[in-house]
Amino acid sequence: MISSKIQQIKNELPQGVELVAVSKFHTPEQIMEAYSAGQRLFGENRPQELAQKVPILPKDIKWHFLGHLQKNKIKLVVPNAYLIQSIDTEELLWAVDRYAAANKIKTRCLLEVHIANEETKQGFSSSEVISLLERLKTKPLASTIICGVMGMASFTSDAEQVRSEFSRIAELYKKIKASYSTFFPEFNILSIGMSGDYKLGVEQGSTMVRIGTGIFGPREYV
Repeated sequence: MISSKIQQIKNELPQGVELVAVSKFHTPEQIMEAYSAGQRLFGENRPQELAQKVPILPKDIKWHFLGHLQKNKIKLVVPNAYLIQSIDTEELLWAVDRYAAANKIKTRCLLEVHIANEETKQGFSSSEVISLLERLKTKPLASTIICGVMGMASFTSDAEQVRSEFSRIAELYKKIKASYSTFFPEFNILSIGMSGDYKLGVEQGSTMVRIGTGIFGPREYV
């Protein structure tokens, strides 16, 4: 079932759009079913769960951390995550960079941009992202590579609202690509689109979608 859902989604995705299977709250056995179907990118939201799963699952999995990251949990995430998608403050970015540098780890990350109407969602505004990148031109990070931006649309059935929000983050992504590629040559990921709205994300230029329920079904909370 999991394998057929993965194949169906991958068949729908245009070339160049990567699929992250969001495996939070799902078992290693379920992850291995997806792995056996060829899936290698998996996303986790909780630092402890990520740290528990990494040692017992295949080494060629590229783990993405998607959840809100508290500074006291950096030590659980930086050594285990291929990509941290949820850098939502400049303070967190520098804390991750200090830990990575001290432990001789090269860390890849995305800047989380707040585009939704809900106040509960974290992230930078578009202008804050540009201001941060300007500062990093003269004061670069030591061990952290900024690879793109991530965003979540409002939780709504209004497709036009979701499309508009994704369009705004896509415009920011294109602006950064056009203006900052010399300073951030690996800036090439636009991570927008989840189980309920990934087709709209792809429509707006997403290069990476994050799908959990659409692959694994309802979460098994543990």
